[in-house]
Amino acid sequence: MKLFRTFTILAVAALAWACSPRQDAGKPGADPSVIRFATDWRAQAEQGGFYQALATGEYEKRGLKVQIIQGGPGVNVPQLLAAGAVEAGMGSNSFIALNLAGEGVPVRAVAAMMQKDPQVLIAHPDQGIERIEDLKGHPILLSDASVTAFWVWLKSKYGFEDSQIRKYTFNAAPFLADKSVAQQGYLTSEPFTIEKTVGLKPRVFLLADNGYPSYAAMIFVPQSLIDKDPARVRAFVEASAAGWKSYLTGDPKPGDALILKDNPEMSQDLLDQAREKMRQYNLVEGGDASTGGIGVMTDGRWKSFAEMAIAQGVYPKDLDYTKAYTLDFVRPAGK
Repeated sequence: MKLFRTFTILAVAALAWACSPRQDAGKPGADPSVIRFATDWRAQAEQGGFYQALATGEYEKRGLKVQIIQGGPGVNVPQLLAAGAVEAGMGSNSFIALNLAGEGVPVRAVAAMMQKDPQVLIAHPDQGIERIEDLKGHPILLSDASVTAFWVWLKSKYGFEDSQIRKYTFNAAPFLADKSVAQQGYLTSEPFTIEKTVGLKPRVFLLADNGYPSYAAMIFVPQSLIDKDPARVRAFVEASAAGWKSYLTGDPKPGDALILKDNPEMSQDLLDQAREKMRQYNLVEGGDASTGGIGVMTDGRWKSFAEMAIAQGVYPKDLDYTKAYTLDFVRPAGK
C-alpha cells in the first residue's frame, strides 16, 4: 500500500505557484531571515503555539520574519515543501514523514510540538461501547486520508476490518442519524461541537492513550535549508516551542487574536475548550516532553512507529525510516 504517490515536477510547480505568497514569487528565500510556514488546516487552536510565537514576538526576537500560510482542503504541505514554495510546514501525523522518506523526498521532521496525536474515535454513549476495542464490527466514518493512516494501526492492534469503513465527509449528520455508527474526529474539536450543537455527550477514545505512537503538529523542513542554515531552523524550532509554552500556560489572547483574524469561522469558545483539552490530556507537554522539552522526538519512538507500519505492509521492509527526521534540533535531555 503506497501512501504518498510520486508527483510530477510540473504538478508540484503549478501547485506551489498557486499557493505561495505573491510577494515572494520569483525570489524564494531571497531574505535569509524569512520563514514561510504552511499549516495543514485553517487556523485553529491545534496551531495555537505557532500563532502565539508570531503574536508575542518570539520569532522576531530571534531574527526571523515568519509568515504563517493558512492551510485548507486544497493545500498540500509536502508538495509545497518539496517545490521550495515554503521554508517550513506542519505535519499532522508520522505517516507523512515516512511517506516522504519512502519517496526519497528530501524533507525531514525537525520537531514534534505534540507528543500525542489528538485523533479520536467518537461513539454514541448508549451502545455498550466502553473501550476502543468494542468498536470492532461497528461502521466507522473515516476520511480517505485516515484510511491510509491511523486506520492501519487500528487494524494492526485491534483487528478492525476494512468492511467497517464508511465515507466521512467532515459532516456529523450521518453519525447523529445512526447510533451504531462511530466516526473519526479530533479530541479538541468534534466532541465539543457535537455536544454544543445537539446536546449529545459522545464516548471519546483518544488513540494516543490507547497506544497509537504517532507524533502530531510536527515541523517539516527541507534538507536543503537544514544544510544551508541550521541556525535558522533551530531558531524557528526554539521560538515555536516558546510559543506553545506561552499559549498553554500563559495569556493566549495574542495567539487567539491572530487565529480569529485568519479564520473568521473559528469561535472563542472552541479555542478555549481546545486549549483546555490540550492541557488536560498533556498533548504538548506530556511523554518525552516532560523531560526533553516541548518539541522533543526520539529514535525509539520513530522506530516503533516505523516497525508497526512496515509490519502492516505500508512500507517495504528495507525502508530507511531515519531519513524521515532529524534529532539535531530537539535532542532529549541527556542525549
